[in-house]
Amino acid sequence: MGSGGGDGDGGRQAQPLLGKLSESSSGEHLVKRTGTVWTAMAHIITAVIGSGVLSLAWSVAQLGWVGGPAAMVFFAGVTAVQSSLIADCYISHDPERGVVRNRSYVDAVRLYLGEKSHLFCGFFLNFSLFGTGVVYTLTSATSMRAIQRANCYHREGHDAPCSVVGDGYYMLLFGLAQVVLSQIPGFHEMAGLSVFAAVMSFFYAFVGVGLGVAKVIANGVIMGGIGGIPMVSTTQKVWRVSQALGDILFAYPFSLVLLEIEDTLRSPPPENETMKTATRTSIVITAFFYLCCGCLGYAAFGDGTPGNLLTGFGFYEPYWLIDLANLCIVLHLLGGYQVYTQPVFGFADRHFGGAAAEVPVLGARRVNVFRLCFRTAYVAATTALAVWFPYFNEVIGLLGAFTFWPLAIYFPVEMYLKRNKVTPWTRQWLAIHGFSSVCLLISAFASVGSAVGVFGSETS
Repeated sequence: MGSGGGDGDGGRQAQPLLGKLSESSSGEHLVKRTGTVWTAMAHIITAVIGSGVLSLAWSVAQLGWVGGPAAMVFFAGVTAVQSSLIADCYISHDPERGVVRNRSYVDAVRLYLGEKSHLFCGFFLNFSLFGTGVVYTLTSATSMRAIQRANCYHREGHDAPCSVVGDGYYMLLFGLAQVVLSQIPGFHEMAGLSVFAAVMSFFYAFVGVGLGVAKVIANGVIMGGIGGIPMVSTTQKVWRVSQALGDILFAYPFSLVLLEIEDTLRSPPPENETMKTATRTSIVITAFFYLCCGCLGYAAFGDGTPGNLLTGFGFYEPYWLIDLANLCIVLHLLGGYQVYTQPVFGFADRHFGGAAAEVPVLGARRVNVFRLCFRTAYVAATTALAVWFPYFNEVIGLLGAFTFWPLAIYFPVEMYLKRNKVTPWTRQWLAIHGFSSVCLLISAFASVGSAVGVFGSETS
């Protein structure tokens, strides 16, 4: 069992009772868990099918007809494996505290791997969650601007010099909406928002697939090549390939929020069984959409594939459908942003918000001052950074590549080895570490190329 000193509820003292699971007791009532496989799938799909899906056609264009689909299938399999490993870490059997719920990713890491690993995990986790908020803010602004441009192109022609409001204005609007939504207390209260966001994601994914099919039929030929888009130099091609891998790395994993989602599930059946069912089904669904959007987008546009399938204006008509799809993207991202920020908000509430004063607002309604101030400041910070680094594909690639190995591979693998007491240097131990090492090399390669794209201001 793990050597960490933390408990399964973010550091609060757990009081095990005979026949019951250890729970938080610091001023918080026991949570009533009512989630099902369907609500878990809604949370997962909201988390996974996001801004990343729109860049996959561009990624396939860089990797070509062999490398693009192969990379998407490979990382779908990796995600299925690591998510199953994490799901089993929800319930821990601690010799001192009995049976403990690990209600967050960092709690599980601390219990199984110790305090030092917990600190490293916390750094990568918060970097990734914060970065995802930045990317979602960027994507929402791009989609809102695309609606304005689509209407202009429809009225004045595809070559018209349509001037639009700057991205910063739309980012501020998105940030204001998130300030309001960020007051949702936690995952247990946002199932409805996740279901709504998941429906929106399905709609615009279907639109992207449908427009791709129509474009291929209109062209009468499948465009693209085995090696992807040719570049003027080998070095430039290498950077583009690495950036494309980073985009795909960003599109799949949801390990950051998996245990928070699992903590909403009712039992029986056991939470890990329900979570594995929801995970596998969701990954199959998302992989199907990813392959359709990525491959059909490349087949439709070939070397001219835009960085963002629905906002790069490979498609102009029907303009109203483009508008509706981009509106659905924005609505989905409103929920997706919350899925990826609730772990941060929950951690802050558990550790710093317990003693915060509540003040009455609008009669009997009360507002937690700490929650309001902290969450507003967090949203403001992600909005400000999005305005500072408005490079969609490059930011996605860097974020996905930098955080993929530690969060999606290293910590889940090490927790599995610790939990199952796998003997070092056995075949199983060597195979698992070989798998981890291969993923590390891929992640490092993607990180370098994506960093070149971001800090070199290379536009896709």
